[in-house]
Amino acid sequence: MAVSRAELLKLARTGAERRLNELQSEIASLFRLFPDLRRGRRGGRTRAAAAGGATRRRRGWSAAQRKAAADRMRKYWAARKGGKK
Repeated sequence: MAVSRAELLKLARTGAERRLNELQSEIASLFRLFPDLRRGRRGGRTRAAAAGGATRRRRGWSAAQRKAAADRMRKYWAARKGGKK
């Protein structure tokens, strides 16, 4: 009992559509149970922030710190280039 390629694709599509409908109804029921899930957790919020806790924030470098680091790296690379000659 061989099944043609077209028939097999038709059966696969029917199964995929049925599964998609099942998933969509399951998603709808989850949203009814947990309406806050609609907002999602995008935007880089951590679990602590999502739960109402404080978020950690990294402090950036000041202009003086950036300049000092740049000067150190210039000195470092000048020494490396000077040593290769």
